[in-house]
Amino acid sequence: MRFVIVGGGRVGTRTARVLEAEDHDATILERRPEQVDKLRKEGFDIVQGDGSTEEDLLGLDLENADGVAALTGDVTVNIITCLIAKANGCRTVLRVDNDKYETLCRKYGSEIDMVIYPERLGAIAAKNALLGGNIRAIADIAKEIQLTEFTVTEESPMRGYTLSELELPANAQLLGFGKADESIDLPTEDESLELGDRLIVIADFEVLGDVRRIIVGENATPSSPAPVA
Repeated sequence: MRFVIVGGGRVGTRTARVLEAEDHDATILERRPEQVDKLRKEGFDIVQGDGSTEEDLLGLDLENADGVAALTGDVTVNIITCLIAKANGCRTVLRVDNDKYETLCRKYGSEIDMVIYPERLGAIAAKNALLGGNIRAIADIAKEIQLTEFTVTEESPMRGYTLSELELPANAQLLGFGKADESIDLPTEDESLELGDRLIVIADFEVLGDVRRIIVGENATPSSPAPVA
């Protein structure tokens, strides 16, 4: 597949590397000449230009691109990029830099397929490192809602019980379940909870501590650092 990335900064170049590692084609559009020279020497497919300039963006043959990611640090540039890209049939990804813009763009950005806030993802990675191997934040769904993976430990009060007997707080819901070393699937009530089993829960931040105590245990010691996304 072929993708266009607008913005050759940290987020844009990392995205390009990941895409290319998976055998996709990624072209970066970057307006700073010194950054263009630097990234070209590093082997990136890069073009100098501005994502908010129609001529520059259309010059990248958007009709034959599968998606456009507007990843500059300028929200205005990113919005205009996505509007042009969507008009040319591309899937669009918009980067924002604060909670307010994230909420507004999700609410009103009908021409935008996905809104991302990279700084939030960085915070999730930090939480994972701090929480350890039995708890792993997957995503902040909204400002006060988080998707989290919990692993059953020896200290878990629910160890040996079935999912039908699991009682989570009112503002928490079980979305997925996986036996140790098996893939996550939809939960079924007759599954028993054993050491190493994983539960995917969506919950309000205020009840995450209660969920942890129920599934992981009150004084469970993290076994190892969790993977950092």
